Amino acid sequence: MKPFNGYNTSFSLEGKIALITGGAAGIGLAIAKLFIEKGAKVALIDKSEMVCDIANNLKNAIGIQCDITHSPSVSQMFEKVVQHYGCLDIAVNSAGIVALAPAELLSENDWDLTMNVNLKGTFLVCQCAGNLMIKQGKGKIINMASQAGIIALEQHAAYCASKAAIIGLTQVLALEWSPKGIQTNAISPTIVLTELGKKAWEGDKGDEMKDKIPARRFADPSEIAACALFLASEASDMITGHNLVIDGGYSIQ
Repeated sequence: MKPFNGYNTSFSLEGKIALITGGAAGIGLAIAKLFIEKGAKVALIDKSEMVCDIANNLKNAIGIQCDITHSPSVSQMFEKVVQHYGCLDIAVNSAGIVALAPAELLSENDWDLTMNVNLKGTFLVCQCAGNLMIKQGKGKIINMASQAGIIALEQHAAYCASKAAIIGLTQVLALEWSPKGIQTNAISPTIVLTELGKKAWEGDKGDEMKDKIPARRFADPSEIAACALFLASEASDMITGHNLVIDGGYSIQ
């Protein structure tokens, strides 16, 4: 672990290479745009066929289509990133899905799919990133968990379980890899106003949920991106194994 010698107070990522899963939309895309603004070159990773077109519309970005639940696909994706950029400094796991149902009605298929994308996919990307970063002696890994990983939400059995597991995984990776110069942290947002978030929480349902949040609103994707920037920057070098909750106070009650 390098000694503390200060940090760039502009939170610059100049010259850094970042990989972002779920990068074609929502929180992942918001993080990518902010990282690029701060000087990073990024690889947008997504299952969507649109990821390459989206990356082409950004500066200093490439897009790679990848199924993060498939180990050979993840390995090939990392090979492409390293071949293009030469190294990897930051890995952000933002890809995820949610399947809603009462626990007694949740299908085995929905459980397995949620665990495969949210948990297995995050682990496979972390594992490949970790192997690269261990060789480099440095790196940042940021895993997108959720407030659902620390509190119970009705009809979220699979989602809550997967996000709680991501927090536990993050802590283990931090314990094992921090001595090797790698900081691994998680971010746990409340409802975020992505396009999907807006549709899912419009109307009375959204108003009822906002009444339960002390801040009385949902999060904007740019607010999650700002926290990811902090965790990706030199300013957070002493922070590892942490779960940064961004929920407007929901979980303090």
